[in-house]
Amino acid sequence: MATLLWLKRELRLADNPALQWALARGEPVIPVVIQAPEELAPWAPGPASNWWLHHSLKALDGQLRRLGGRLILRRGPTPEALSQLAKATGATAVAWNTSCDPVARQRERHVAERLRAAGQRVSEHSADLLFPPELVHAANGNPYKVFTPWYKACSRLPEPREPEEAPTRWLSPETWPDSLSLDALELLPKRAWADEFGTHWQPGEAGANEKLERFLEEALGEYPEARDRPDKQGTSRLSPHLHFGELSPHQLWHAARAYTLAHERPGLIRGEEAWLRQLAWREFAHHLLLHFPETDHQPLYEKYRQLPWRDEPAALRAWQRGQTGYPLIDAGMRELWTTGWMHNRVRMLVGSFLVKDLLIHWLEGATWFWSTLVDADLANNTLGWQWVAGCGADAAPWFRIFNPVTQSRTFDPLGTYIRRWVPELADLPDQHLHAPWLAPVATLRSAGIQLGSSYPGPIGDHAQARLRALDAFDAVR
Repeated sequence: MATLLWLKRELRLADNPALQWALARGEPVIPVVIQAPEELAPWAPGPASNWWLHHSLKALDGQLRRLGGRLILRRGPTPEALSQLAKATGATAVAWNTSCDPVARQRERHVAERLRAAGQRVSEHSADLLFPPELVHAANGNPYKVFTPWYKACSRLPEPREPEEAPTRWLSPETWPDSLSLDALELLPKRAWADEFGTHWQPGEAGANEKLERFLEEALGEYPEARDRPDKQGTSRLSPHLHFGELSPHQLWHAARAYTLAHERPGLIRGEEAWLRQLAWREFAHHLLLHFPETDHQPLYEKYRQLPWRDEPAALRAWQRGQTGYPLIDAGMRELWTTGWMHNRVRMLVGSFLVKDLLIHWLEGATWFWSTLVDADLANNTLGWQWVAGCGADAAPWFRIFNPVTQSRTFDPLGTYIRRWVPELADLPDQHLHAPWLAPVATLRSAGIQLGSSYPGPIGDHAQARLRALDAFDAVR
């Protein structure tokens, strides 16, 4: 007899409730990953996510083999794959951690029904959220649509549980079932654009823990101020590790608490509070998507479905390529293309530029992010885009439109971030770097810049675009 451990997005050994339950049964545990992206349509993982998944699975298999285990890789459909594997191994139970996304949860319900009908014991566990969604609701029983009262309700709940340690040994079956090779899953992008990702990231549980430790030591104390500065290493960059479950939110929560208690450096308490609040925003995003599953493609507030979006393929392409003529916007989009990640402040700015300046539908941006972000998460992607578009829960006022030049001068004052990602502007003086079209011709010439040739002129006038967006949003209010 054996227990199957169905792994999806909890690719870790530490603090893995389904794994702990399976090991406690005292039977061999067979970890299995099933590749069935069609079951998650229309939001099957994109190329950047699949790049991360490939390397995370490789790292996890290495961890398991050091303990005497291994990963079994199969293709879907998932119910058939698990049923066949259970029959071949004599497994009497299947355990997994539940997902947060509505489509993934529906798949799990279907899988559970099929397995139970075949006589299998099914054990489902919660691993990805600090605050159980069923316990967080308004007094009238309705789900929250605003972060602050939701967060206050969460603060009245018991402290999130302590994380569990990783196992130190593995009970393996006498014979391991057949497995596909990792390469057979064909997760790596066909195009070479992801080749540089490996110079920026180390997928896997070990890489996640190293990054967490470095953030706590080097950046937690300055986090409240530095997190808005793309020119500084002020954020944790843990989002892809968290998305793929290489670390649990419980590990992050208690690691920050423990580090603050163990050290007496100035600013740590403020840093801890600010960082844990950002972790709570992730939870709030999942709270919203669970209660309002249609928001992955429709605005939460129906009136905004009538916005007069523009169909501008050339402008959309310029935005995607980082060729808008607005240096900070272009820097962010190029960072995304090169690394699979973008600084959170810049995500807000490029989102605002697409939706408000160009008046292009937020779903175009959400789809591009979904394809190119290694941390592409449906709940967070949905909340972020509807927030910046002013059409979702806890959205910024609809009339708030970020000025890309003002934001650039405020959060990248010396142009460090711009010069890294838009090197053709590197020789411009600081005072002209944020709006090169306003620089004197002689200054541009001395910096080797010819607008429209070596670097594009601005794709539009922000002041005029702002008025157009205000009119459009005001008309549907």
